[in-house]
Amino acid sequence: MVILPPVKPGRITKVLKPYVLKMHFSNKYVSAQVIHEPTATTASAASSQEKALRSSMQSTGDVAAAAKIGKILGERLLVRDIPPVSVSFKREQRYHGKVKAVIDTFVATGVKLV
Repeated sequence: MVILPPVKPGRITKVLKPYVLKMHFSNKYVSAQVIHEPTATTASAASSQEKALRSSMQSTGDVAAAAKIGKILGERLLVRDIPPVSVSFKREQRYHGKVKAVIDTFVATGVKLV
């Protein structure tokens, strides 16, 4: 049996920022995804674990890999016509290093941040 997540009423979702960029960094890999918060579904995702990307990267966990993931995720969102996105930081994340690389290349592709 599948239990679907609750859907917020339409008037609230118009006010809130429905699309959120979330990032995860391990010592080996970088992954980022844009989540549609009202329906709790993933709008788009990119990771350095993907086979197509691993061959083109020298290292899958450094700042250059993070920049490439941000660029690929931004391009995937532009294809799907996703509106502006907000960024969700974890407690230990600061706008520096890998986080900065993902966000800067994400914005450079043409996706707007709220």
